[in-house]
Amino acid sequence: MRLDRFLANLPSYNRQQVRLMLAQRRVRVDGQATSDPLTEVREFSRVELDQQLLQAGRPARYLMLHKPAGCVSATQDPQHRTVLDLLPAALRGDLHIAGRLDFNTTGLMILTNDGQWSRRLTQPATKLPKHYLVETEDEIGEHYVAKFREGFYFAFEDLTTQPARLDILGPRQARLTIVEGRYHQVKRMFGHFDNKVVGLHRERMGAIHLDPGLAPGAFRELTADEIATV
Repeated sequence: MRLDRFLANLPSYNRQQVRLMLAQRRVRVDGQATSDPLTEVREFSRVELDQQLLQAGRPARYLMLHKPAGCVSATQDPQHRTVLDLLPAALRGDLHIAGRLDFNTTGLMILTNDGQWSRRLTQPATKLPKHYLVETEDEIGEHYVAKFREGFYFAFEDLTTQPARLDILGPRQARLTIVEGRYHQVKRMFGHFDNKVVGLHRERMGAIHLDPGLAPGAFRELTADEIATV
């Protein structure tokens, strides 16, 4: 929300008072005095007027988790362990998952309480590349590469997937880069060749790489540089 609207929505101030207090630089957002009415106020922002605290804000959390197999990408599940169950209870709070993974898919998962940031990370319009290491039951042919680049028609959604990059690493192993996150997309792509995916591991989302020192089930806070890439 714009700062002027935030202030005008408070019961104590009218629009004229808001314009005046901004002109006098009496308002601080996250510790910085500002006169700009367009300054963005988010749920994490600390807003002060003189010595009065108008909004305390709350800490924004951005976690990288190495998701193990056999774990549900959900905040709660009556039958299975969830990714939130891997975190200390004190950290779970209002976290949500930015980019889910299937039950047996492993690798990079991001959890945050910043909905605006996570939308930038996951919405299709950003075309943020996601990198996966894929293992298959049968050999991967060189002819796969052109088909992945061309796209696959998914009849259920009545759409053709965006161009993807497939780098063959071995007879049954490849690195796949996609910019979408359709339902079981990777398995369905390889299913076009009747080739079953037996291992799937997400290595990277955009510029955020899974920390090689992070064991399955372990997590860490994202760095400021990692957060800023989204």
